[in-house]
Amino acid sequence: MPGPSLQDGIDKAGSPVRMLWKPGAAPWTPEVVDREYAGWREEQTAWHEGVAISDLSHHMYDTVIEGPDATRLLAAVSANNYEKFAIGQAKQIVPVNRDGFIVTDGILLRRAEQEYTLSGVPASQHWVRWHGEQGGYDVSFSTDPSSAFRPDKKDPVLFRYQIQGPRAQELVESVFGGPLSPTKFFHTTPVTLGNARFRALRHGMAGQPGYEFIGDWADGAYVKGVLLEKGQELGLVHVGALAYTTASVESGWIPSPTPAIYTHPELEEYRRWLPFFGIEGQRPLHGSFYSDDIEDYYVTPYELGYGRLINLDHDFIGRDALAKAKENVRFAKVTLVFDNDDVRATIAADNRFVLSYARNRIENANGLVGTTYHTASLAPYDAVIALSLVDVEHAAPGTRVEVVWGDHPGPDAPADAGLGLPRIRATVQPAPYNEHARTQYRRD
Repeated sequence: MPGPSLQDGIDKAGSPVRMLWKPGAAPWTPEVVDREYAGWREEQTAWHEGVAISDLSHHMYDTVIEGPDATRLLAAVSANNYEKFAIGQAKQIVPVNRDGFIVTDGILLRRAEQEYTLSGVPASQHWVRWHGEQGGYDVSFSTDPSSAFRPDKKDPVLFRYQIQGPRAQELVESVFGGPLSPTKFFHTTPVTLGNARFRALRHGMAGQPGYEFIGDWADGAYVKGVLLEKGQELGLVHVGALAYTTASVESGWIPSPTPAIYTHPELEEYRRWLPFFGIEGQRPLHGSFYSDDIEDYYVTPYELGYGRLINLDHDFIGRDALAKAKENVRFAKVTLVFDNDDVRATIAADNRFVLSYARNRIENANGLVGTTYHTASLAPYDAVIALSLVDVEHAAPGTRVEVVWGDHPGPDAPADAGLGLPRIRATVQPAPYNEHARTQYRRD
């Protein structure tokens, strides 16, 4: 018997916000991978100054989309350009609802003319699959969930190892006996190591040079073993779950924005198809920013910095609204650098690790000007920084603001219940905060 649906969860709670609001929710970290190997500070430093390896084999969902209508389906449900999407290339998929608000992104790799793999949190995968099944497209789907949700604790289908840092190229050349074929950013090239054949994706999560190696799980232990062995002489550092979660903060990627699927009557059937015990029903909201209206948490892809990925020259769900949203961008993506004295006094007196996905209020003397999305300690900068969205008129680097730190109690408390929470002074800086990611990421 199927379990409760997302709509069942909303109906029982009384609203989407009541369903999702969970003060004090523990921050997510990747499954299976150890929290630390060498210590989070050394692991962060490695991708800035040396070379680091991250095992990304366990925490993502992978959905293969294949069939004569695969490209037609994807073009109908996302804003990307598929006419200039090469085999072997990867892109962030940008699906939006009819009002132009993002459903949540993912990494889409084109494996063949009519075959794609969509990876990441499964919200975008659900969106594509539902429209494919409901729309009668000639396409098939197969999904390998994350290790935390894989039945019977089976092995993943794919291994995924990321090598990054200033010495990443040295390690790659040592492993493969020379440089790989010239590869553009976010494109792949086939590689061979012993009897293992797999792909190298030109990519680096924290803005540093590197590759992501992706192949059959059966070859994973061998490939990882060679990478670790060859990396010893270069000081290769294994990145744990804590440090890995911080890479996106400095590279400017906001993970898992609130899916814009909770309110439209026309999406009720979709919500009844989605499970309550899934990403859409369980990813918590908390922080000092609270609203009874879930739509106050929706954002457009332009506000997330995805404008370069949007192609309006084809018909897709939300196209007209997205065209209007381009001219009405409310927020700018920025980095907030917290005042170290305030951090020590408020949240980390012993300089411990800070990680939070809370939606905390960002204020100036006149009130609310934005919200945080992802806050973390970054040892190479000796700082706690927060990837945030602020009103465009307050986005200039050097702007001084305050972050209200802590959780609003939620639906049964008055709207101003969190106004007595401590403040942390902060300074607006660009996003990505990492200079290489900001200036050179796609030029290498």
